Amino acid sequence: MTKVKISVGMPPGPDSVEMARVAESAGYERIWFYDSAALYEDIWITLARVAEQTAIPIGTAVLVPNLRHVMTTASAIATIERLAPGRLACAFGTGATARWVLNKKAVSWAATRRYMEQLRGLLRGDVVEIDGERCQMIHHPRWALARPIETPLLLSALGAKGTAITRELNEASVVDGLMSMGASADNGGFDWHVQMTAGTVLDDGETLGDARVKDALGPWYVVRYHGVWQAFPDALANFPLGSEWQAGVEAERPDGERHLAVHEGHVTDVMDRDRAVLDAAGAALATVGWVGSAADVRGRAESAAAAGATEIMYTPGGPDMAREMRAFAAAVLGG
Repeated sequence: MTKVKISVGMPPGPDSVEMARVAESAGYERIWFYDSAALYEDIWITLARVAEQTAIPIGTAVLVPNLRHVMTTASAIATIERLAPGRLACAFGTGATARWVLNKKAVSWAATRRYMEQLRGLLRGDVVEIDGERCQMIHHPRWALARPIETPLLLSALGAKGTAITRELNEASVVDGLMSMGASADNGGFDWHVQMTAGTVLDDGETLGDARVKDALGPWYVVRYHGVWQAFPDALANFPLGSEWQAGVEAERPDGERHLAVHEGHVTDVMDRDRAVLDAAGAALATVGWVGSAADVRGRAESAAAAGATEIMYTPGGPDMAREMRAFAAAVLGG
């Protein structure tokens, strides 16, 4: 049997320290926090709190380049490395949702690549060109760790172009690994390959129509409505109750503000406008990540590991994340 390493990803918020303790006790090897300033609390303050109050390794999944100047990110990394030496890993991405909630497109891959190269250079102690100027981490030893700072950096890539860029940066020792939503011929061969999945472990006798299951899967199920509204709003009419869902958004907010309604509760909570959509979803709810018995979920994890994933990052949703985390860990690890 292929050995499976598991981690967990979730938003930074008021209960992050408690959730980190749950993750630690359940057997997760790292807790990753999302980064979206319009949706969640500050990721760096949360990382500091968790670092000081637990022993679990921590990470960012994912930081978005446009939200912070690269020097600010380098200094934040240095701070957490001082608080929790060797426990931090930082993944980055183009930030679709974190940008959509600001009514902007995702950051380009060219800009993301440049940011990663600048960041790695800064952490090494190099002089780096940023916005046409020569920059360097010049922190006095009293005020930050000495360079180089060897924090692992990863890139989240969900398509062939991003995966190819990640591979090039990995070969150039800029990044240390890949985050993806699945294994494919394009993303094999990384020494560190984090495969993300949502889902829920069903208790004996539970069905997709049960309230707990809908609450757990619902936040990730409606993300497909969010993405289609953002990119191809006319296509929502092809989704179950898509037109009605869109009409609800339009009734809540005026033109120019509707993105604020669409992305509310992103991957965490079911909004009132989502309930009818979830009731109509039926068997489609089973497409939200790994859904099934403990044996089913364990089999999915083993298959992912055999296909090249070195770590499974579980991204629970719904009101009882502690239950989701414990059930997933018990299923995969056999606890």
